[in-house]
Amino acid sequence: MRALFPGSFDPVTQGHQDVLRRAALLFDEVVVCVMFNANKTGRFPITERLDRLRAAATDLSNVRVDSHTGGLLVDYCRRAEIDVVIRGVRDSHDVDYEMPMARMNRELAGVETFFIAADPALAHISSSLVTTTSP
Repeated sequence: MRALFPGSFDPVTQGHQDVLRRAALLFDEVVVCVMFNANKTGRFPITERLDRLRAAATDLSNVRVDSHTGGLLVDYCRRAEIDVVIRGVRDSHDVDYEMPMARMNRELAGVETFFIAADPALAHISSSLVTTTSP
């Protein structure tokens, strides 16, 4: 089964890397995808985020890195024949934020959402709180 791990990854954090590694153990293929979010001002260009993700996944043979800058997440899922979206959640606020989107993705395209709870040692990390990380 193929899964999509979408996000702005601006920047890629240790928390993202942990969720990606854990997802790679569970799915046949994981596409980690830098998504364009019009509500966020990017600090790093998409090309740099893609490079950092590739570096973070060099030892994960079933992970592919991509980007999507136009249309809905479910549009990408349909085109790429992906039925599962991976979301890392740190706390109840993340769940409250993610749940309506998960319901909509399922309603619009039959895409299920698979939540991976953050490693407690990394749960305090947020892209908006860091300026850079090493891949």
